[in-house]
This record gives sequence, C-alpha cells and structure tokens, in this order.
Amino acid sequence: MLLTLDLAGTFAFALNGALTAVRVAHLDIVGVVTLAIITALGGGIIRDILLGALPPATFVDWRFLAVAATGGLIAFLFSRRLGRFTTSIDVLDAAGLSLFAVTGASKAHELGLGPVQAVILGTVTAVGGGTVRDVLVREVPTVLSSGLYAIPAMGGAALAVAATGTGVDQVLGAPAALGAAGTCFVIRVLGMHFGLDAPKPPGAGRAGPASSGDRG
Repeated sequence: MLLTLDLAGTFAFALNGALTAVRVAHLDIVGVVTLAIITALGGGIIRDILLGALPPATFVDWRFLAVAATGGLIAFLFSRRLGRFTTSIDVLDAAGLSLFAVTGASKAHELGLGPVQAVILGTVTAVGGGTVRDVLVREVPTVLSSGLYAIPAMGGAALAVAATGTGVDQVLGAPAALGAAGTCFVIRVLGMHFGLDAPKPPGAGRAGPASSGDRG
C-alpha cells in the first residue's frame, strides 16, 4: 500500500514539477524532465536519509525514477492541453503533498519513530520536493509563502500515524490511508480556493509572495 501511494505521489509531483518548468521557468525538455524528477523524488530521498533507510528507495527501485521521468515527459508533450486547466499545477501539488505526507509518516512510524517525530517527518517528506522545485526556479518556496501548505500536510500525517498506531489501518486497509491523504488534499484545495491563510502577527498585511497559482 505504501509503495502504491508513494508511486502515485511521485507521478503527481512529477507532473507538477514539469508543468512548473514549462509554464513558469520556460525550460527545454532536459530542464522539464530534470525538474520533474527532482520535484517527484526529492521528498522521498530526504525521508529515507533521515530514517537511515539507505540507499534511498529511489536508487533501489527503478520504478520511482521511471514513474518520475514518465510524468515529466507526459507533461512536456501535452503541456498545451494541460495548460488549459489554470489550477493544474496547484492541484497536482496538493495531490503529491497529500500522498507523501501519508507515506512519509506511515513509513517513519512503522520503523519505530514516535508519533510526533513521524508526523514531522511526514510533513518534511511532503514539502521537500516542492521546496527544492521552487528554489530551482527562483521562487519563494510555497511552504513559506502559503500558510495552508504545511498545515494540511501535518494533518494528513497525523491521521496516518493515528491509523497506524491504533490499528485502524490493519482493519480498513487502503481506505484508512486514502482517507488521511484525502483530508489533507481537501484542506489544501479549500485553502487555495478561498484564499485561506494561517494566522499572522497582529497588524501584518495579507499581501505576500505570489502562490504557485499566480506565477507565470
């Protein structure tokens, strides 16, 4: 189950990274596929290094690299059609965020980390690839410019850890993990749609760096 969700998150983030490369940075095919792979695999590599699961799964299982490269090529070839969906980058980012939050937290908890540590690692896994992506295209990372980015990831990771710790995942199986990822996804999408943000210091304005949906 974790492998399936990991590959799904890899594909979603690969599409997201490739579309960012096309629509925001205007890169060629090499840059598009490279950014897709980095976006898709960055979070998982960070997760495995912090867990001591070496070498990272990316370098052991060829399917991760294949899925990431395929997602990058698909986005490159069909970028015009995908570009018709103005929110495609943000929606794909939300999907990857949700899936990686669950897989990162679940893997950390199953390897013996405490609940809090597992939630933190799940959040790091979820935002890692997107952060590297934004830095490479010279944008303020979404995790720093959007208040409802890390928070949904933490929520999804916490639900995944709770399901693992209470044995709910053993009873419900896939629906438990998908429910945790779905909760994260819904919160993130609603936050983008309604322009919701995390609390700011008193007197601070709402104006800030543009979100990924405002770029390009």
